[in-house]
Amino acid sequence: MSNVSESIMRGLQEALEDAQGKRQLRTHTYSVEPLHEYKAEEIKAIRNDLGMTQAFFADFMGVSKKTVEAWEAGRNKPDGPARRIMFMAQNDHTLPERYNIVRIRENG
Repeated sequence: MSNVSESIMRGLQEALEDAQGKRQLRTHTYSVEPLHEYKAEEIKAIRNDLGMTQAFFADFMGVSKKTVEAWEAGRNKPDGPARRIMFMAQNDHTLPERYNIVRIRENG
């Protein structure tokens, strides 16, 4: 019997034992940090703390410079993925470099 077949049979056996009350399946409980609602001043502060211009921050976030300008003016608000990335970058200023989103090059 192949590894795939054995894995399927093992899973079916576990399911049967669970249905018969002979086995307690492991379960996990997860919680996800709620998305933060960023105010215009907070977005600008995050960008400044990262040492980025609006254009550079826009490239980092994968949006246009106009979008960053609108966020910082309070005309628009970042969506879920942008808010999650801001939260991560706010809590770990090395994130852009660690994930090779931003590469620092030596001049000269």
